Amino acid sequence: MHDLKYQLKQLCQRNHDGSFNTRSDRQKLLLQMADQLYELGFRNLKATNLKPKHVTALVQYWQAQSLSEGSIKNRMAEIRWWAQKTARQNVVARSNDFYGIARREIIPRHSKARELTPTQLEAISDPYVKMSLKLQAAFGLRSEESIKISPHWADRGTILALKESWTKGGRAREIPITHPEQREVLNEAKALTGEGCLIPAELRYIDQRNKYAYQCRLALIRNPHGHRHRYAQLRYRELTGWDCPAVGGPRLRALSPEKRHLDQLARLQISREMGHYRESITAVYCGR
Repeated sequence: MHDLKYQLKQLCQRNHDGSFNTRSDRQKLLLQMADQLYELGFRNLKATNLKPKHVTALVQYWQAQSLSEGSIKNRMAEIRWWAQKTARQNVVARSNDFYGIARREIIPRHSKARELTPTQLEAISDPYVKMSLKLQAAFGLRSEESIKISPHWADRGTILALKESWTKGGRAREIPITHPEQREVLNEAKALTGEGCLIPAELRYIDQRNKYAYQCRLALIRNPHGHRHRYAQLRYRELTGWDCPAVGGPRLRALSPEKRHLDQLARLQISREMGHYRESITAVYCGR
């Protein structure tokens, strides 16, 4: 392992920003960048000596590989994290436009919602993974949240409460329990775990996450995140009374002023429930 790669690994291990998944993905990307910089001829670079020429070289390398704009933007976020942790913020331009990275369209052309089917559930042999998937579908949880959750602690009667340590970005949040089906799933989860969480006592989070991924592959669940999309779309209909644009409902420009106001309130509510806190992000799930 060359010096830069070792130093970036140490940097990641000293800083615990974000969830386990975020930290794992960050380290993987930064170590990959270290190898790419080494390949590009920067053989003696240290983590504390990042310069504009290194950032530009990486961006050009990625663009030559025809990586998507979204993938490049994810890498730029990690370069900025690297620069911030080594007091080199000024070596990275504030705007991605500086590097010729185009703005991506975040509104999908087609709905990415996925329904969790009885057939898929039957193919899941691990009861903890099965319950994580059911909670994910019922409450729009992220995969990590649905694995780490302690159902007994989270059940507050009319809401599902999520701890900071379970969520992306470390922000606690609350999700209303509005349907009997949600209550049924939550009670089932509590019966399975008692006062514990959905990680068996003998396993670590990473072990259960790997088991979750393996079981999803066996059940042909290729995009568990699609359960969050479906939750958002169903919630939009519940809050407004009509379908969202992603599933054929009226677009924003076709709504009356009164309905536009209701649309905005619904999107803000959905955003809070899903842990985004930005109304605009709901366009990814519900369309615009």
